[in-house]
Amino acid sequence: MAAQEESKWEGKATAELKGAKAQKVWETLLQDFSAVHKWLPAVDTCDLVEGAKGEVGAVRYVGSTVPASEEGGEAKVNWCKERLVKADHGGRSLSYQVLDNNVGMKEYVATLTVLSSDGGGELGCQIEWSYVSDPIVGMTREGFSGYISFSLQAMAEKMDKELQSAA
Repeated sequence: MAAQEESKWEGKATAELKGAKAQKVWETLLQDFSAVHKWLPAVDTCDLVEGAKGEVGAVRYVGSTVPASEEGGEAKVNWCKERLVKADHGGRSLSYQVLDNNVGMKEYVATLTVLSSDGGGELGCQIEWSYVSDPIVGMTREGFSGYISFSLQAMAEKMDKELQSAA
């Protein structure tokens, strides 16, 4: 069993939001679980396909269009179905797992946690995205870690801007 665990990819990325309150970011992450396309640059569509919005057990379909290659390959859609498996309101943390996909993922569980920068809930917070995954077909551990970091930074920038303007 130890050999199997060693083959797991584990990682964590953190992004800072300077103008948004931690509680508002948390509420947005949970309520927009089935609208992640608003925040992640590589995601074109995200729809609730099972369960209730923002509730444990909800399943979302996430799709991204991959353009046709210069070598003549056709455009295609990469997709995942993901289930919200945990929502800890006090700890401002949610976890989801990939159920099915066409991108080479087997086992993947991610946790997003919102942390107050100052401990008091005033402006500024961090989002931490941690994950445990089986190796992903066609990717390296470093490439996947970079994708998570890039995606989280982009999400944090979009959220920070939108939540500041909505305040």
